[in-house]
Amino acid sequence: MPESTEGTTEFFIEANGTSPIEDFLDGLDLKTRARFRWSMEQLRMRNVRAREPLVKHLEGDLWELREESQTNIYRIIYFSFIGRRIVFLHGFQKKSQKTPRKELELAKRRYGDFLEREKRK
Repeated sequence: MPESTEGTTEFFIEANGTSPIEDFLDGLDLKTRARFRWSMEQLRMRNVRAREPLVKHLEGDLWELREESQTNIYRIIYFSFIGRRIVFLHGFQKKSQKTPRKELELAKRRYGDFLEREKRK
């Protein structure tokens, strides 16, 4: 029997207890939010087997979950952690061809914060 690729998903939590991904999703219209939830579930089920157009590799361990809604393009940056855990770090509306450096830098900071907290557990 083939091994399951399904994993778990979680949202990055800031030190003050807020969830930037929840805030990002809450700011979207209902249709786009529902599409993102569906995409997140597809990613959870496919895990490392997920490919374009659902996801795209950015750099290092960072990937983006991709979603479009009418004329807007949205992304959530995430990474896969030990034990098939998918951690969503940062969501934003994409307005240029390339992922803006500031969005990537913010995701990298949260990635580092997450890894530091995991070490202390």
